[in-house]
Amino acid sequence: MTDAEQIVIVGASLAGATAAETLRSEGWTGGIVLIGSENQLPYERPPLSKGVLLGKDQPDVAQLHDQQWYDDNSIELRLGTTVTAIDSATHTITLDDGSTVSYGKLLIATGSRVRRLDVPGGDLAGINYLRTIEESQALTEAYAAKPRVVVVGAGWIGLEAGAAARERGCEVTVVEPQSTALAAVLGEQVGELFADLHRQHGVDLRFDTGVDGFEGTDKVTGVRTSGGEVIPADLVIVGVGVQPNTELASDAGIEVATRENGSGIITGADLQTSVSHVYAAGDVVQWDHPLFGRFVRVEHWQNAKDTGKSVAKSMLGQEVAHDAIPFFFTDQYDLGMEYAGYVPRGASYEVVLRGDPASGAYLAFWLDDDRRLLAGMHVNTWGAIDAVQELIRAQKQLDPARLADTSVELSDV
Repeated sequence: MTDAEQIVIVGASLAGATAAETLRSEGWTGGIVLIGSENQLPYERPPLSKGVLLGKDQPDVAQLHDQQWYDDNSIELRLGTTVTAIDSATHTITLDDGSTVSYGKLLIATGSRVRRLDVPGGDLAGINYLRTIEESQALTEAYAAKPRVVVVGAGWIGLEAGAAARERGCEVTVVEPQSTALAAVLGEQVGELFADLHRQHGVDLRFDTGVDGFEGTDKVTGVRTSGGEVIPADLVIVGVGVQPNTELASDAGIEVATRENGSGIITGADLQTSVSHVYAAGDVVQWDHPLFGRFVRVEHWQNAKDTGKSVAKSMLGQEVAHDAIPFFFTDQYDLGMEYAGYVPRGASYEVVLRGDPASGAYLAFWLDDDRRLLAGMHVNTWGAIDAVQELIRAQKQLDPARLADTSVELSDV
């Protein structure tokens, strides 16, 4: 087999490594080249904001496989290497050292990068972002000194990082421009339940508050809010979202979503891009979802695994219509949560609660205007998420009263 027939994967990410693993398990015996800009072996990100920050796990727990596994499976790893260009006409990619690699089929799994705050003082030491193993390890070590921590952003990463800091004895303040925690993803009613959880654990929450800048000379000493207050800080964690790394695809003439229709590399349900023999998976892909009837992009861990598996099969010529239901989980203090489904931004919905949130164990559901289930989550109610996914797939009208009634089995709603 020539180099021109090999499969090249750009992004030694969870999606990229999962695709490589699936290619082998599905019988592909040809060449696989897995290229990543980090020097780390491919790893998962959830442990970085959970067990590692709590000091319970070492960073290597996030590693997918050791080097021997890649050697045994004849997967060529090129770490610390950046792809600078794709030429779909010649089926080649260019690397940062100027060399080229030929491909028969190409997978773009370039993931996403953190959004950075462009405010005065944003480059001071002590301002942290959480995306990589190195960044997680740095925070883990910093927490040991029990600094005053200010978290900018009450999203998933910010809340998990804040919870870990509190559990390790740090003083924590969270600054968020929206009206409550997780308002953009869960809505105000359910988001406020998470806000209450953090209040109960001693976190100082400042909602409806933006950040105008950071104080300090060489190292951050405070966070200046939109109201003019300066919150003292020894350590700042910024968690204001991510943006997909689509530039490589866009420069190659591959269709990428515009600002009007979201973000990500556009693909069909088979995860093939607008350019023949080029595919996308993971955070970076916005695909035509067969079940939802719309294009979706999902940034969570399970999506990287799911699209990695599906895209490998698609690249091998199998018939693929990727319809996985998005799934997410979080652990904060004594709360364990699993969420399944997809609520489009701007969509109207009704929230139905099942169980008493004050008990620490309940479910929440998001119904569209036709009372069909868009998404559901459980808090400390293990074993329920499979039934939630079945209800989403059924796409049937639901009775909110029966959905809320704990005496009615979810399978009978």
